[in-house]
Amino acid sequence: MALPIDEDTTREAIEGLYRAFEQKSVALLRKVVTPDWEYIPEPAGVAPGPDQMVQIFANIATALPDMKITILDVLIHGDRVGVRAEITGTQTGKLLGIAASSKHISFAIHSFHQMRGNLIAKTWHLEDWLSVFRQLGQLPPTLE
Repeated sequence: MALPIDEDTTREAIEGLYRAFEQKSVALLRKVVTPDWEYIPEPAGVAPGPDQMVQIFANIATALPDMKITILDVLIHGDRVGVRAEITGTQTGKLLGIAASSKHISFAIHSFHQMRGNLIAKTWHLEDWLSVFRQLGQLPPTLE
């Protein structure tokens, strides 16, 4: 169990990860995660590492181009980090198969990260998709 360098360095990496998601930037993501970074649950059929997010970032850029992530809590314990955050944005493109609605949405995300030195090696994430579907007024076609 490798301990992070210090809490400030860990916090910088965590904030960088969420900034990379908000900006849909794989280049920025590469600066804060390990080359073999695991994103759990992983997108189907992709290898670990920051490049697995290329298509996801493209999808987000279409679905929620104005997406903002507000970090509400960061809890650091050794090489583990817990994050509670909120995502907001306007659904102007297809999101999980749901046609653009131009509705503003807001939903919670919770993530746990494992650090390896000053980089994030593993991320477990959970989004409140039920809240999103309620705000959009429909389920994705594959769930109906």
